Amino acid sequence: MRISVDLTLSPLSNAYEEHVIDFIKALRASNFTVLENPLSTQIFGEFDQLMPFLNEKIKDSFLNQDICVLTMKVVKTDRSDYEPNF
Repeated sequence: MRISVDLTLSPLSNAYEEHVIDFIKALRASNFTVLENPLSTQIFGEFDQLMPFLNEKIKDSFLNQDICVLTMKVVKTDRSDYEPNF
């Protein structure tokens, strides 16, 4: 089953940019499709491969920060090719 995951990482520290950049770079280094915009990062793939990957990368990110919020939305379809039709 293919899924789309929307992620927003919000470290609660003054040096938040470094943590966000490191997290995005870790996602980019995968074999999954990754799309970014100014508010969030989306990643797309097979559920059984993507979720364990995200679990590892989220844990790595959390271990490198004192306090952090991660907002995640999961959609049961691959929306990587979405283009507005209006």
